[in-house]
Amino acid sequence: MTTMTSRIIHISIERDWREVYAFMADHERMPLWATGLSSGLTGDGDDWIAPGPLGNARVRFAADNEFGVVDHLVTLDNGAQINNALRVVPNGEGAEVMFVLLRQPEMSDAQFAEDAEWVERDLAALKSILETGSHKQGSGEEHGKQRQ
Repeated sequence: MTTMTSRIIHISIERDWREVYAFMADHERMPLWATGLSSGLTGDGDDWIAPGPLGNARVRFAADNEFGVVDHLVTLDNGAQINNALRVVPNGEGAEVMFVLLRQPEMSDAQFAEDAEWVERDLAALKSILETGSHKQGSGEEHGKQRQ
């Protein structure tokens, strides 16, 4: 049995973990912060199609849950599959978001470091969006109003 080298990348967010999870689990909003995944997702049954520089990827997300799990399996056009563990957990009155980055076979040290930096940028974008409330602008949720 072989295992891949891994790195857990995390960030603290000053928002209730349930709000963070709801935003992260809204797959149509992922392109706002998860630039490593796609510039946009299109629903296709239980999967989502993510166009990318190497062709379309098929993405299957964990079902909505009460545990903060936003794991997703990415299947590339060539059939390669990448499991992505993405979690949000309570951290005091805020949230901790964690992504487990797995070093893929044939990936160089430099490529692994580049992937880690990309995930760090994406998580920083998520933090910025949620802490500034910019995700609520124009959605009817600003100033405490819930969308009906």
